[in-house]
Amino acid sequence: MEVIPQEIQAFAEQHTTGEGGLLYRLHRETYLKADQPHMLSGHLQGRFLTMVSQMLRPRRILELGTYTGYSAICLAQGLGEDGHLHTIDVNEELEHISRRYIGEAGLADRITLHNGKAADIIPSLDEIFDLVFIDADKAGYSAYYDMVWQKLRPGGFILADNIFFHGEVVLPAEQQSNNAKAMVRFAEKAIADDRAETLLLTLRDGLMLIRKK
Repeated sequence: MEVIPQEIQAFAEQHTTGEGGLLYRLHRETYLKADQPHMLSGHLQGRFLTMVSQMLRPRRILELGTYTGYSAICLAQGLGEDGHLHTIDVNEELEHISRRYIGEAGLADRITLHNGKAADIIPSLDEIFDLVFIDADKAGYSAYYDMVWQKLRPGGFILADNIFFHGEVVLPAEQQSNNAKAMVRFAEKAIADDRAETLLLTLRDGLMLIRKK
C-alpha cells in the first residue's frame, strides 16, 4: 500500500535541504549493493533525524538498526560537543559499508558500531541516553522499548520507525502481517504508557516520537 502519494513525497523532497555528496553516494551504493534498500531512512527522513538531533544537541544517542549507516550519520550531525552515538545491528555483512562512510564523514571517533543482538548489547551499555532511534526487527520493538526506558533520561526521546508498516496497520487484523500486528501492539503500548507523551507522524512509513515525562 502506498502510504504517501509519490507526488507529495517528491514535492516534500524538492523543498527539503539536499542530502549532500556523501549521503547521496551512500544512498546510491545501498540501492546498488544491499538487500531491501527500502530500509534506508533516505533523504526526507534523514534530514528530519538530523534536525531533531540538532534541536536536542544530545550527548548520547542509541540507534537500534544500523543497516548501511545512513541514519547514524544523520543523527550524529546534531551531537553535542562531547557527544557519542552507539549503533547496533545483527547483520555484519553490511558493516564494511557503514564503517567506511562513517569514517569518510569524519565520525569514526563519535560513533561506535556494535554487531550482535540488541537484546544482548543494550544491557551492557553503561550510558544514559538523550535520544533513542528504533529501526530494527519489528517483533522486538515492545521489548526494546522496555529495555531502553530505564536508560533514557527524563525529557529524552524515543523515535520509532515503520509504525505504519506499508499501510498494513489500518487493514483488518486478519489481513495484517505479523510485522504489522507487532507495530499495532507497539503503538498501543506507547499511547497507553502514562510515563510518556507520543506523536505519530505521517512521515514516510510512520515515525513515532515518544517523550519520557
